[in-house]
Amino acid sequence: MSAMPILQVEGLSKSFRGLQAITDVSFSILSGSITSIIGPNGAGKSTLFNLITGYLAPTAGEIRFQDRSITGMATNRIATLGIARAFQIARPFRDLSVRENVRIGALFGKAGPRDVEATTRRGMELASLISLADRPASALTVGQLRHLEVARAIATRADLLLADEPCAGLNPTETAAMIDVLRQIRASGVTVLLVEHDMPSVMEISDRLLVLDAGTLIADGPPHEVAKNPKVIAAYLGTPEVLP
Repeated sequence: MSAMPILQVEGLSKSFRGLQAITDVSFSILSGSITSIIGPNGAGKSTLFNLITGYLAPTAGEIRFQDRSITGMATNRIATLGIARAFQIARPFRDLSVRENVRIGALFGKAGPRDVEATTRRGMELASLISLADRPASALTVGQLRHLEVARAIATRADLLLADEPCAGLNPTETAAMIDVLRQIRASGVTVLLVEHDMPSVMEISDRLLVLDAGTLIADGPPHEVAKNPKVIAAYLGTPEVLP
């Protein structure tokens, strides 16, 4: 794994009319890693994602991607630099096939030369959707739609994928399949940043955990260490993880 950070967040804060959603959060994400952001509901996880992807502008602080400031940059410009987001609730073009949906992602995203058909195929392969390429999105299961959402994001030729609760609502088989997809994406050279509530999945897949509570970063480190942190146990886990 490269020791170089792909994303750096320094002193990030966001307030909404006096409500402090994010307070002085700082961390860096190493290129080639899988990092998960966890925390109780209302901890600020979605707000943090919205700040990184340009849906919100910070009140204070800086966000740097590949050593370039993207603070307050418009969402479409951030996408052209190589950041993509896969949302928890998939909203595909339901009358289009899986291939056509992924091809739309391949037409946009990171700036520079592109081979739309090759990029479309790569997105479907990484998301394990090749066998469903000609199926209409309206015929997909919830788990398959989640794969499609990830495939469309990857097809933008992203260097950094932000995945918002990719395992939420999935059964154990679907969850295992999504974990495999995320590992394949990381193996392809894409850095992955997750927001996720499914703790078994988080513990299995993550190189590192960031823990938010009430908008403040209370822990940052390897999963087994973070799971033993008294602050994390009190704020989120409730009881110590039973670890091998």
